[in-house]
Amino acid sequence: MTLPCITAARRFDIQAHVPFHIGAEQVGWIRSSDVPLLARWPDVFEIDATRVTLAPAFDTVDLRSAALGSVIGALAADGRIPGWRNETYAIRNAFDAAPLAYIERAASRFFGTLTYAVHLNGVVEYAGGGAPQLWIARRSDTKATDPGMLDNVVAGGIGWGFSVAQTIVKECWEEAGIPEDIAARATAGRTAHVLQSLPEGTQAEQIFIFDLALPADFAPRNQDGEVGEHRLARIDEVARWIEEDAMTVDASLATLDCLLRRRWIDADACPGIEALFAPPVLERTIA
Repeated sequence: MTLPCITAARRFDIQAHVPFHIGAEQVGWIRSSDVPLLARWPDVFEIDATRVTLAPAFDTVDLRSAALGSVIGALAADGRIPGWRNETYAIRNAFDAAPLAYIERAASRFFGTLTYAVHLNGVVEYAGGGAPQLWIARRSDTKATDPGMLDNVVAGGIGWGFSVAQTIVKECWEEAGIPEDIAARATAGRTAHVLQSLPEGTQAEQIFIFDLALPADFAPRNQDGEVGEHRLARIDEVARWIEEDAMTVDASLATLDCLLRRRWIDADACPGIEALFAPPVLERTIA
């Protein structure tokens, strides 16, 4: 049986979307049903049956950002872009690429632009040989996305101006009260690639997965109000939560990567997971 998170991570209907271009470069996916909303701005977008393109008059990062910013503000005021974050994301087709424009984080899914995130598996291994456990967070009921669902001990989007390492340190403290000297010990796992349709648009995201060994006497403590609680769980409990779809898609993928790499579960338990550690065919046109 295919796990729900594996199916959801690639639930995307290309026929229900049109590419979003800046110049000759595709940078996102816009739902066909949302395209008419953009017709209000004929000076900003060139729209035809096959694509939406930012008008070529906006030929600098600043001009593109300003034009998109005015559109995004109006769409948010109309309720078309929910969950305003006051965070800046860059439109870029690779993490180390130069930005083509800057947008409000909440708009990234409306335009289906490629985003980046870190997820940390909080691992506790006992010197006496006891069974390893994982710290799992439950998202606050007030979160804009996936409220109340189970999550990794630390997870967060990478805003413009932050490196992966800086994001790890920042999110470790904000979400779990993990000090920098411990956060710096995080070790890299694999990168998961998600392309899924959501109520607010398209999540096209690369998730950088890390494991972080936490001391047996350490208990996470949320600092920013975005986590409702933390649980120290057995491996079989976490596996059951993934099967029951109680964890977010992103957290499920990050956790499965950890469990597979450490051989705490068998690969036969999650058919199809390996394909998610390579960009999907559709994503290769924007990544």
